[in-house]
Amino acid sequence: MSLVGSHIAFLEALRGAGLPVSLAEDLDAIAALSALPWDHRETVRDAYAATLVKKHSQRPTFDSLFDLYFPRLVGEGAAAAATAEAGDDGGTVRDNAAALSAFRTELAAALEADDRQALQRLAVEMVGRFGAMPGRGPGLSSWSAYTALQRVSPAELTDRIVQSLLSEGRVEEEATRVAGRRIGGFTRLVEDDARRRIAEEKGADHVADVALRPTIDRIDFTSARKADLEEMRREIYPLARRLATRLTQEHHARRRGPLDFRRTVRASISTGGVPLVTHHKPKRPHRTELVVLCDVSGSVANFAQFTLLLVFALRDQFQNLRAFTFVDDVHEVTGHFRPGADVADVMADLAASTAHAALWGRTNYGRAFSTFAERFPDALGPKSSLLVLGDARSNYSDLSLPVLKDLAGSARHAWWLNPEHRRHWNTGDSAAGRYAEVVPMVECRNLTQLGEFVHDIL
Repeated sequence: MSLVGSHIAFLEALRGAGLPVSLAEDLDAIAALSALPWDHRETVRDAYAATLVKKHSQRPTFDSLFDLYFPRLVGEGAAAAATAEAGDDGGTVRDNAAALSAFRTELAAALEADDRQALQRLAVEMVGRFGAMPGRGPGLSSWSAYTALQRVSPAELTDRIVQSLLSEGRVEEEATRVAGRRIGGFTRLVEDDARRRIAEEKGADHVADVALRPTIDRIDFTSARKADLEEMRREIYPLARRLATRLTQEHHARRRGPLDFRRTVRASISTGGVPLVTHHKPKRPHRTELVVLCDVSGSVANFAQFTLLLVFALRDQFQNLRAFTFVDDVHEVTGHFRPGADVADVMADLAASTAHAALWGRTNYGRAFSTFAERFPDALGPKSSLLVLGDARSNYSDLSLPVLKDLAGSARHAWWLNPEHRRHWNTGDSAAGRYAEVVPMVECRNLTQLGEFVHDIL
């Protein structure tokens, strides 16, 4: 592929992964690269990043795609090719017990010393020696980071790294954290090299489409890994600040109320009846009173917690906020959202409160709606809005549609956020379609969709 072709394909892959790259930014990248030397790969990476990446959360996806379209090396690299040409590799055993032991010893030494250059070289060697999967069927990849990691088991070296760090005077907690970070970093190097090799076989576009995870704001709540959830928690408050700033700007832009026809006509007398200046009625400020009712069972618990955290972070945008969780019983959690509370403490409190929202542990939307109506009859009023969070899967129990209709009717507005993809609605025990007839249901699978929805209702 030509340099121009790589540039165009790289930008298309960034857009496909969720990074908003405009034509103007495309031209900015070209202008930056034309003013910089191309003989240093990291300089090229930094130039692209400076012109194309807008948020810190997008950087991991950007780096992975850059490594695909502008790889650091081809195959085993120039050094391995030179060694093979000199005939020095002829007697080397690539994989047996002795070779594996020698490799792990070298890897442990590099991890203890945190030798980045050695770790990068060992990651390439590790995939080449232990990650090959020859003889696979057509269309299947012949390289596997998982196979290489299972064979070498770098995580088993953690204790050795911890002991080395303790000997340097580190406390145990810090040593464990640093060791885990080094193992995680090396694991990512191995995964990157496996993707690079697969891209050489099948093309970078193929790997970009099927093997790369989207940016953190586009990962589904229900399929997020533990590391993704941690990053999402860090993203909640920056997302809230961006939303609050945007809302403030839009409210100022819409400060004028409806046209005051009488004042406009009266003022036009001085210009012969031509209304050169329009006059408007003062706009009445209005802030929503929000009541949130959310399912915290199973896989939707993460979705409910993130939504509650975002709403809490934007609490100044609401006149009043009350939050309730349920599985088959209802529990108010408004008190957990204390001003100035730490995100981790709030998440822990919400997780602990799940036990109060369940009697038998099986999701029952109908019972939850009926209990809410009986126990909290004063929660909803003509100035409040109802927000229901959940996947509408009620284990084939009674749906209590009339109760939900009464709740929605007593509120000024009502919405339902569903973390499942729309194609899964009305499958199995999902009652999404029937509930959507009562309350407008919106697909909300990730932080991007959640932010857009909260902006729209405010």
